[in-house]
Amino acid sequence: MLKADRVVRILSHVTEAGSADVHALSELLEVSASTIRRDLQGLHDRGLLHRTRGGASTGAVTLERSLRQRSEHRQEEKRRIGLAAAELVPEGAVVGLTGGTTTVELARALADRTGITVVTNAVNIAAELIVRPAIRLVVIGGLARSASYELVGPAADRMLSHYHLDLSFIGVDGLTAQEGCTTHDEMEAEADRALLRRSGRSVVLADSTKIGRVTFASICPLSEVHALVTDDGLDTDRAGAVSGCGLEIIRA
Repeated sequence: MLKADRVVRILSHVTEAGSADVHALSELLEVSASTIRRDLQGLHDRGLLHRTRGGASTGAVTLERSLRQRSEHRQEEKRRIGLAAAELVPEGAVVGLTGGTTTVELARALADRTGITVVTNAVNIAAELIVRPAIRLVVIGGLARSASYELVGPAADRMLSHYHLDLSFIGVDGLTAQEGCTTHDEMEAEADRALLRRSGRSVVLADSTKIGRVTFASICPLSEVHALVTDDGLDTDRAGAVSGCGLEIIRA
């Protein structure tokens, strides 16, 4: 395995688990413990994780992974969430979609529908739908974020101000009853808020690993969204906390 591929797998594993020890990573990647120690030290020096005695952790803040890395995680759960979310879209609706690996699955579930309009700031979602002539596609412009393939910034906000959306679906990196919906980037959070402001109904799409997690930038409190579509891995305590804020929970 090339070092670049190994480092990506280390980051992905530590990000998902929160921490990992040298022995476990050595077995996972089938390389020596000394190789893992060198890789971890290099990642620590670059500020990408926190080196600990015997291993590494993400520290207090969840690391942002690239869209490519995230798309490989919990694919089946995300596919089911996308299918369940598509059932919420009536004929003729104007639908807003933010970027994210789960909203991409919703876009794919909508691809064969007719008579709907999709408004999105995500170039990968636009690429999925532009070849579907039965769907009217509106792409919001702005500054491109390579981590999420989203277009953000003042230009995106100004363009959104000219539209009214029947419902919007937003992807998040974290969701708790106390901190609401959060993401890794403040400009992405502002684009999400702009979409929510123009929507009659707002739905969060998040697999169960995102529930109970807090990331850097606040999008909105849970009082500003109407429903959460997630998978059946959401535990009872977290479901109760979220539904106590008034959200309808739909399990895929």
